[in-house]
Amino acid sequence: MRITKTLILCIVFVMSLLLSVDIEAQLMWRETNREVNVPSLSDPNQTEGIEIYATQNTIIIRTPKKIQVRVFTILGQLVSQATLNVGTSELKISSRGIYIIKIGNITQKVAL
Repeated sequence: MRITKTLILCIVFVMSLLLSVDIEAQLMWRETNREVNVPSLSDPNQTEGIEIYATQNTIIIRTPKKIQVRVFTILGQLVSQATLNVGTSELKISSRGIYIIKIGNITQKVAL
């Protein structure tokens, strides 16, 4: 009986951690007027005007249209999923690493 309770508590704890990481990251996307002084990682001529930047643990996306964006770790774990409005938006990520950004048929690797 005690093993079962412990196992259930461990499962609930792990699930809450996984859910909180996803929710926390989604809340961190914010619209900004930030000027970016680094080159875009994506060619806006080939990506329908969408520009992707990475600087100081932040992913910045500039888009001329409303888009659905998903950010994954290099291992495929979903970090964030959000709909971004026209303009510039940023996502601060506290963990350094390599992330994959998917926007429609655009896939871009980002190193933070």
